[in-house]
Amino acid sequence: MKKWLLATVLGATMIFASACGGGSNQGGSSSGSDNEKNEVIKVGASPVPHAEILEEAKPLLEKKGYKLKIEEFTDYVLPNKALAEKDIDANYFQHIPYLEAQKQEHGYDFVNAGGIHIEPIGVYSKKYKSLEELPDGATIIMSNSVADHGRMLSMLEEKGLIKLKDGVDKTKATVDDIAENKKNLKFKTDIEAPMLTKAYENNEGDAVLINGNFALDAGLDPSKDAIALESPKDNPYVNVIAVRSEDKDSEKIKALVEVLQSDEIKEFIQTNYQGSVIPAE
Repeated sequence: MKKWLLATVLGATMIFASACGGGSNQGGSSSGSDNEKNEVIKVGASPVPHAEILEEAKPLLEKKGYKLKIEEFTDYVLPNKALAEKDIDANYFQHIPYLEAQKQEHGYDFVNAGGIHIEPIGVYSKKYKSLEELPDGATIIMSNSVADHGRMLSMLEEKGLIKLKDGVDKTKATVDDIAENKKNLKFKTDIEAPMLTKAYENNEGDAVLINGNFALDAGLDPSKDAIALESPKDNPYVNVIAVRSEDKDSEKIKALVEVLQSDEIKEFIQTNYQGSVIPAE
């Protein structure tokens, strides 16, 4: 009886010790998983050129001890929503005026962690080979993204087609801010940005203003196919890495921006896109 009781007690003790040991091992595994998670940088990006540039950055980040995971988005809304909800660590798809407009509209606590490149907006037309050929009353198609209207109108002003009102903030200008319109251009602004290339392919309107990333994604070469391109000089529309304010000083965000601003990535952008995408200065 005593031997049976001793064996039972010893057996229970061994099971308890084993259970404790198993719990300790599981805890160690969880800690290892957390460490691994901290080495991952998850970035939301537009497919072209942002995701392509990030792919080129992967091996450079690996040398710094980080694994880059890229989540592609094809619209302008979800990348900021995903960042706010902490589904991603950063996003790379937007320029500064759009970022600021989104912060104001949605109350996002985001900051610009660093500028990477500029995508010149282009004017595309299947009917005309130059802006000078556009007829009186020509229809110009722009996206329904109001944040892009100032940029597009500023480009048309730069090319001499229109003149905006004196004193207007050109990054926020709308068609209502046009003071002079010598060719009586008509503006259609009800098409979503990703669908602008479809409008061009379907020969809608007389000319279509298309963002560089959507043009590239549709197989267009802005430097060859556009009848006019936005000038990169003093251009405020640099595409940036956006992050939550709380993460702006994190080591992995610093590493991400450092790599994307490196000479290796600048050379890749210049060689691969031939002026259709330009490294930020």
